[in-house]
Amino acid sequence: MSSHREAPEISLDPAADNADVYAFVSPDKPDTVTIISNFVPLQAPAGGPNFFEFGNDVLYSIYIDNNGDAKPDIEYQFLFHSTLRNPNTFLYNTGPIESIGSANWNKRQFYSVTRVEHGKAKVLGKNLACPPCNIGPRSTPNYGKLEEEAIHGLRGGIKVFAGQRSDPFFVDIGSIFDLADLRPIQNLHVIPTPATLGVEDFEPHH
Repeated sequence: MSSHREAPEISLDPAADNADVYAFVSPDKPDTVTIISNFVPLQAPAGGPNFFEFGNDVLYSIYIDNNGDAKPDIEYQFLFHSTLRNPNTFLYNTGPIESIGSANWNKRQFYSVTRVEHGKAKVLGKNLACPPCNIGPRSTPNYGKLEEEAIHGLRGGIKVFAGQRSDPFFVDIGSIFDLADLRPIQNLHVIPTPATLGVEDFEPHH
């Protein structure tokens, strides 16, 4: 039960909603594979004051089948936990976040990565920092730097990143679920309105 809110049951638990999984040969290193797993669909980066994060009570897993029997040969498990620098305030940040170790960043999230193969589990990394959400130019003035700092190297040449990304999926949800009123041809609909260009609902705000 996944995808962008199409499955009724998982839509009630967005933190565990696996929207898409992508796997491809890494263009910068052709002898490796890049795997991307998307969760918590339809986020807005500036969705405060309770900004989006991974579920601390969710086990996020990526399964890899190497022999085509539809059973996982390798599993990568991600477990998250959140911390508060100052429990006396609800604020996500109290000033500009200029690094992932910034004292201004109040509510932070960390995770561990475990590889499971043939029933044997090996922890590859602990207390790996997520980047903050891309709030805006005052709170996250150099978001590119924060992104870079949140890329972690693990054993075996593995790199991991867990945080908000622009969704590569393209869909005009606003028109599709408005009685299938596709904007470029909505003048032909049984309830016609002037034709317009489609709207990318996953376009990032920052």
